[in-house]
Amino acid sequence: MIDMHNHILPAIDDGPQSIDGTLKLLRQAKQQGVTGIIATPHHLSLKYNNPIETVIESINNVMQIPEVISICLPIYPGQEIRISDKILTDIKNNQIIGLNYSKYLLIEFPSNEIPHYSQQLFFELQLQQFIPIIAHPERNNVFLKQSDTLYYLIKNGALSQLTITSVIGKLGKKIQKFALQLIDHNLTHFIASDAHHYCYRPFENNQLYQNTKLKHYASEITQMLKNSQCIIKDESILKKQPLKIDKRFLKLF
Repeated sequence: MIDMHNHILPAIDDGPQSIDGTLKLLRQAKQQGVTGIIATPHHLSLKYNNPIETVIESINNVMQIPEVISICLPIYPGQEIRISDKILTDIKNNQIIGLNYSKYLLIEFPSNEIPHYSQQLFFELQLQQFIPIIAHPERNNVFLKQSDTLYYLIKNGALSQLTITSVIGKLGKKIQKFALQLIDHNLTHFIASDAHHYCYRPFENNQLYQNTKLKHYASEITQMLKNSQCIIKDESILKKQPLKIDKRFLKLF
């Protein structure tokens, strides 16, 4: 099981602030069945800026620690990139790469906004052979109220990633229902922990199969986890035709 979105590197963003916190997260990930981690610290966010060379240096330092070596959990380089008009420049300047050097880019939107240039930016990224993955769309208030906005981004080639805590209901029923609707309508393709802290925002990957409310989604969840393996190998994923969500459903929220 590859976890393709998390914040496990020490003192680099809002994840753990010490190597002890990193070690606790890595041990927890191992216990939760994770076999590989794509580390995705924030980049181009309001508070954090982590060009890829910083990420790679941090991973190399962590992987030299004896306690980390003993855990036997590979860590691959990545970034959670805040959507910005600087993305194309950073790609040109080799400050942004795809997840584990692949064609996939993990892109985060503000919680209450979809920038007007998003569609054009995604088009330009795809012209450069990148595929944008929208991080946790179920937690975005614009997508929640106007799901067609997400539908058209997906229809035009983007992918998306759900957070495990959203799917298992830890962020509330409203977000969980929307997350499951995204699965039902082929509007999401990956699922990951977005872990930050071993206690407050932990790895809970095993809950995907232990949560009784998700038993009817077992095959979809399994495929989403398989898709994360495709990122490591830089392979295309299996995806279905996206469907629009009936606006009458959204009124239930």
